[in-house]
Amino acid sequence: MQYKSRPIPRSIILLADILIVAFTYIFSYFLRFNFKIPIAEQNTLYIGLFVIVVVKLIYFLSLGTYKHLIRFVSANDAIRMFFSLVFSVITISIINLLLYNIAHIPYIVPFSILIIDFVFSVFFLLGYRLAIKVLFFEFFNGQREKSNVIIYGAGRNGSLVKQVLERDAGTKYKILAFIDEDHYKQGKQLDGIPIYNPERLEEFLKSNTVAHLIISIPNISPNKKAYLTELCLKYKTKVLVVPPVSKWINGELSFKQIKKIRLEDLLQREEINIDESDVYKTLYNRIILITGAAGSIGSELVRQCIRFNPFKIICFDIAETPMHNLKLNLENEFTYEQLEKVQFILGDITNKYDVEQIFNEYKPQIIFHAAAYKHVPILEYFPKKAIEINVYGTYLVANAAIKYNVEKFIFISTDKAVNPSNVMGASKRLAELLVKYLNDTSHTHFITTRFGNVIGSNGSVFEIFKQQIESGGPITVTHPDVTRFFMTIPEACRLVLEAASIGRGGEIFLFNMGERIKILDLAKTLIQLSGLTLGKDIQIKFSGLRPGEKMTEELLTDYSRDIETKNKNVLISSEQIIDLDDKVKNILFLINNYQKISNNEIVENIQNIIPEFNSMNSLYSRL
Repeated sequence: MQYKSRPIPRSIILLADILIVAFTYIFSYFLRFNFKIPIAEQNTLYIGLFVIVVVKLIYFLSLGTYKHLIRFVSANDAIRMFFSLVFSVITISIINLLLYNIAHIPYIVPFSILIIDFVFSVFFLLGYRLAIKVLFFEFFNGQREKSNVIIYGAGRNGSLVKQVLERDAGTKYKILAFIDEDHYKQGKQLDGIPIYNPERLEEFLKSNTVAHLIISIPNISPNKKAYLTELCLKYKTKVLVVPPVSKWINGELSFKQIKKIRLEDLLQREEINIDESDVYKTLYNRIILITGAAGSIGSELVRQCIRFNPFKIICFDIAETPMHNLKLNLENEFTYEQLEKVQFILGDITNKYDVEQIFNEYKPQIIFHAAAYKHVPILEYFPKKAIEINVYGTYLVANAAIKYNVEKFIFISTDKAVNPSNVMGASKRLAELLVKYLNDTSHTHFITTRFGNVIGSNGSVFEIFKQQIESGGPITVTHPDVTRFFMTIPEACRLVLEAASIGRGGEIFLFNMGERIKILDLAKTLIQLSGLTLGKDIQIKFSGLRPGEKMTEELLTDYSRDIETKNKNVLISSEQIIDLDDKVKNILFLINNYQKISNNEIVENIQNIIPEFNSMNSLYSRL
């Protein structure tokens, strides 16, 4: 039988504590005088009772000893109560000594009684809490079926996770063990739960039905996280992770914050570090314009730039609802003082008036140009839009940057611009060439950054797979052997800021994307993380390569080589561009005439400018 009860109100707990305080003091007095209190001591009893109740009440309120659920009382709660009683004894002792030495008033609470009272207060105040906890767990919920849990990490976070499970999740879980890599902890216990070597983990998973492995270590390596997840998936155990302390609500961890491990967590590499001092020098007290600010990359750039205390950040985007959502999210993440520096502007990068107005009013000094159309299959059918947004839009913003003496213009490109096989990638390559030319002919430093797919971006393969799993499948993969580079959005943006700080103009910065990853493997892992079985609960369907799609992506053209920088995760592409002036003339012709010519003519013009553009799986393949 499962017993459901409402938590005891805090006021009732505080009242019970005060009644126990009064009882223990009176009981101590009776005990001190062998249950026969002399008449001369009765006034001292009443005065002392008043003082001891008031002093202890003050410390109960100050330390919040009454605020936690009694049935989930923890070691921390006991320590808090113990110290409130210790501080009370110290305070009353000081009052005694001051009154006696200054005013020659006898002790209001005799020291012998104070000591007896302290012992009984500890016993009764902690005892009744422990009794309620035992009663609740063993009597009311003793027959409740519990799920087994193992906590990975027996440090402070591991102890907090145990407390959270008991406090927030009631008696739903039974903690089998802690697992910790520190051999000094192994063989010992934490809050009565044994601590074991990680080598014992598989033994536990094999011999017990373990519902969850909770990873409590905040800085666990991605490789270790991936290993633990793979091991747990083998035994149908779900992996949960504790968020960083910075994301705890009001500095406290709750059960709802412990989340299932995500595919993104498994693809992360070791922490990418950048030289924040250089970034700070670049962004501090500057006016920053971010185009496409409501998009995946743009919004993260906004978040990261705020930390470097710029003078102002102008968020420029055409999408009203995503811009509104960005504003709401930032209000939850940053202070009012920080958000005072953020300005939201709705506008179109292909509208000369919109662009001119922003530059004229705000005079930006640093530009991150993230606005772009990026979906390969869609742009295969709309090459005019690819030219309009990705090339003409970049040209307008870049020209305004030159006109208004912008210091740096950072262009966000893509690995699909390398030996492009689709209109989207080719349009970004045209923009790269344009930006390179403008850098060589102006005082503004134009910098290009190039990276692969970002995890969790709007319309990314991850989001599509998640939607397909939620709807019951099938999951569609274009080809069993398709591979892609992947990087998390925060990683990509950190490296964009690094490139902005070290770039001097004309460079194409490449980011260390790690190893290529099979899309099929991603789909299989995501199915397992969702608790499903491939072939039984959900199917994978191969749909064939989409228009413009190729099997693998590259970061370097055939005519370039990479040069290392001081950051091992950031490289510079050194490439010789032949006849750049002629290419730019043809790009400008395309910008001026794309609306007047057919889609085929647009693609033919692009191929003339970029000979390596080889349209694949597309209606333009025959050109």
